[in-house]
Amino acid sequence: MSISSALNNALSGLSVTSRMAETVSSNLSNALTDGYGRRSLELSSGQIGGVGGGVKIEAMNRFVDAGILADRRLADAALSGQQQGAQTLNQLEQTLGGPDDPAGLGGRLAQFERALISAASDPASETRLATVVSRLGDVTDTLQANTRSIQSIRQEVDGAIARDIDVLNNALIQVENLNGDILRLKSTGNDVSALLDARQNVVDQIAEIVPIRELPRDNDTIGLMTTTGTTLLDGRAVQFGFERTPTITADMTLTSGALSGITLDGVPLDPTTGIGRLDGGSLDASFAMRDATLVEAQASLDEIAADLIVRFQDPTNDPTLTAGDVGLLTDQGSPLNTADVPGLAGRISINAAVDPAAGGTLSLLRDGLNAAAPGPTGNAAQLERWIDALGAARADLPGAASRSAAGRIADFTAQVGSSRLKAEEKLSFTAARWDTLREAELATGVDTDLELQNLLRVEQAYAANARVIQTVDFMMQRLMEI
Repeated sequence: MSISSALNNALSGLSVTSRMAETVSSNLSNALTDGYGRRSLELSSGQIGGVGGGVKIEAMNRFVDAGILADRRLADAALSGQQQGAQTLNQLEQTLGGPDDPAGLGGRLAQFERALISAASDPASETRLATVVSRLGDVTDTLQANTRSIQSIRQEVDGAIARDIDVLNNALIQVENLNGDILRLKSTGNDVSALLDARQNVVDQIAEIVPIRELPRDNDTIGLMTTTGTTLLDGRAVQFGFERTPTITADMTLTSGALSGITLDGVPLDPTTGIGRLDGGSLDASFAMRDATLVEAQASLDEIAADLIVRFQDPTNDPTLTAGDVGLLTDQGSPLNTADVPGLAGRISINAAVDPAAGGTLSLLRDGLNAAAPGPTGNAAQLERWIDALGAARADLPGAASRSAAGRIADFTAQVGSSRLKAEEKLSFTAARWDTLREAELATGVDTDLELQNLLRVEQAYAANARVIQTVDFMMQRLMEI
């Protein structure tokens, strides 16, 4: 080997070891960086004139376990959806109050019943009769407040859908642009590892909204498709649309056309579900909450309101009434119309005839709502009939179970609590699975111990190549001295 060949070999070795040191330092500094793929240089021996010509870098390799990454992204979608559902149900339960909450619907009804019992023990007391009206007002106010809260939560969920759609559209455009950048740099022989890291992070954002599969394409570009077959990106990113509803009321639903579904390039995905085949992530959970879970909660509240109205407008419970007369509770001053139950809990009100604030007469609680003349002040028969009406098991709406007033409310609060508990159990399982997959993903990432070992080998190789150069320099000097 000639002196020039030895020098060339050593110089190429110095260049490669410098690049290897740079790569190792990048791995170590990004050991905890999300989306970072471990780098490694692919080396080969150089050839000059048929003889060894040092070492050269063939490629920069980026290592990612595609299988674990795909499974973790599916877990991302499941976890995001479960978190959305559990959070919404927890918010709903806190808003409605538990069975032992005195400010909850069950507590308000119990206070009203106690006020009736107290008034029945002294029916001549105007103060006790006024307390009955006040406690009944608490019941109607709570029903109305609960209705407003449920619709407010639906509005929040509707806003969450709009935000997810914005994030999804922006992320798809970013992936499209990154694909283009990767293709251009790849064609010129440049390292695209940093762009691959950036794209992986963007795709992870998409995976939280909808479950996806990554489809490899030429030159390290990718396509994206949902697990149910909807193409998100294949060369060009699709465009999703959604119209946020600023105010939502109890009678507004997707099927009625009052609420928006998702469109794909301007075409509705599914007029029935609103989401089509984008189910499985946070988008799916939001639609389920807005159009199913919270609608069912409102329907249960409306059923409770209808049950209370019917109990107090039944002539059996007040002989002064006839069929079609308004009772102690009304639908904004009218008797119950079973064909117009949606939103009833937000419209329920006390009959103005017994409400002093509306010019009503308290004694009608004792004498009967349509009493022609005042009755004996000591007669508690009508008040006792009100008490019996609350405790009677009845079912006046189609499909409703036969329950007492308190029993129907207890069933409702128990159902909300049970739904929240089941959602949290599913969330716990999904979170445990996500943690396992995340740990497996990190295990395939940067191994700091191994990288430090590599750094020691790089240092030794660098020192050896530097020693060769020193030796060649010494030999050249001796030759010059001859």
